[in-house]
Amino acid sequence: MARKPLPSPSSEHRMRGFEPAFGLMRDTVRAAGESRGFAVARLLTHWTEVAGEDMAGKTRPVKIGYGKGGMGATLTLLVRAAEAPMVQMALPVLKERVNAVYGYAAISHIHLTQTAATGFAEGRAEFTPAPKAVATPDPATQALARSTAEGIADPGLRGALEQLAQNILTRPRMKKDA
Repeated sequence: MARKPLPSPSSEHRMRGFEPAFGLMRDTVRAAGESRGFAVARLLTHWTEVAGEDMAGKTRPVKIGYGKGGMGATLTLLVRAAEAPMVQMALPVLKERVNAVYGYAAISHIHLTQTAATGFAEGRAEFTPAPKAVATPDPATQALARSTAEGIADPGLRGALEQLAQNILTRPRMKKDA
């Protein structure tokens, strides 16, 4: 009876021990990217590095479309309508950076699709603003909020009530016209 030879290492061979998470889903990401025209998945997965921090906050890559001749593709980006003029002025630099990822002049045009501030495409085009700085209330307000909720035994509920009391005590007061 002959033995079966050991399988040779291939792309389906799993590593022993720790394997990076992206390695587990590489083929799935590649198939999804190629269905939208992204032959190089790095353009999607590392958009912040490719476009730069400022430009990545204003744009999201949607698809790459190839013309009939096959020479030079069109990259479609989502951009908020209010920021579209500034992005339009920066397109030559952005095109150079994207082509640097490919290693040749793969992108000949960049098309901007304007969208609302919340975006569309099932949440894939979220444009998040910078987080707001939260001011800590003064110690007197914190003590008053703590004393308001001190009779509550449950620590989660007590913390929530303290936070609610702080929010009420620190909100701006509206003046009534009498």
